[in-house]
Amino acid sequence: MSEKKTIPVDEAVGEVLLQDITRIVPGQQKGPAFEKGHIIREEDVPVLKDLGKENIYVFEYGEDQYHEEEAGELFKQFAGKNVQTTGPSEGKVVFKSRLEGLVEIDKNIVDLVNEIENIVFTTIHSDQPVIEKEELAGIRIIPLVMDKKPVDEIIKRVESPPVRVLPFTRKNVGLVVTGSEVASGRIEDEFKPVITEKINSYNSTVEEYEIVGDDPGKITGEIERMVAAGCDFIILTGGMSVDPDDRTSEAIRNAGVEVVSYGAPVLPGNMFMVGYKNEIPVFGVPACAIFYEITALDLFLPYVFAGRKITQEKINKKGYGGYCRHCPNCSFPSCEFGKR
Repeated sequence: MSEKKTIPVDEAVGEVLLQDITRIVPGQQKGPAFEKGHIIREEDVPVLKDLGKENIYVFEYGEDQYHEEEAGELFKQFAGKNVQTTGPSEGKVVFKSRLEGLVEIDKNIVDLVNEIENIVFTTIHSDQPVIEKEELAGIRIIPLVMDKKPVDEIIKRVESPPVRVLPFTRKNVGLVVTGSEVASGRIEDEFKPVITEKINSYNSTVEEYEIVGDDPGKITGEIERMVAAGCDFIILTGGMSVDPDDRTSEAIRNAGVEVVSYGAPVLPGNMFMVGYKNEIPVFGVPACAIFYEITALDLFLPYVFAGRKITQEKINKKGYGGYCRHCPNCSFPSCEFGKR
């Protein structure tokens, strides 16, 4: 067991700090003013007092206990593919993405860890795009020292790292714009610039583009042509409602696409369709995508570029948090939309 002794800072010169001493300057700085292992000097005493430290603790802890930084070193193994760690600093280990991609966090493991008294594991939401060096999670023990047994047990129970990032890969995208009003030239196609901008943000391009009417046979033929042309992701826009003139969903099925879901519990974007043709993802995007900045499309694009299969379960789980609030200043994906 550890023994804790209080020493006034005036009498602490020569003592070794066993923990970081934090300095907080509102709006400017939060970090260690003195790091663990620092030997207190005469000139440090007034600084420590300015930080509100009239006393320091000296610990002597047993072989059956971990210091906060020893525990932190063990927790680093929770970092999976394409995740790096920093720290421990002030007892905390921070997980950061090594690259741009889709973050995957095992919520069950996060909950499991947090059931252990005196261990806290904090993360961002899973299944969202992240950028290089973005902070994903942090973990630490609460006390300066704690018994080894619960720490060792949780390390043993976590069989695979709970935090990982899947890199985005380039796709050759085919875009089929449906609708007789566009095909006839009565109105200008507004889908292409919207879809192209989103695709370009994933370092990919629209390689094949065609406007067709509402003839399901022609739409089906265009899907098949784009597959033959080497597209590895196909997006069809418009014609996704239940109106009799809207035949896009029918044409997608006729092309041999195995439909995962027609309809998503997301607003805007309820009439969104996801399917696969020979492992090639095929999206049916409703007309709301040209009116709203963010829709169901934006929630599922990251899966495609990260090479993750979209399942009915993943779609169903978007319902909780899937109602966009249409904030005046959109901060997607750093918001609650599509998170759970």
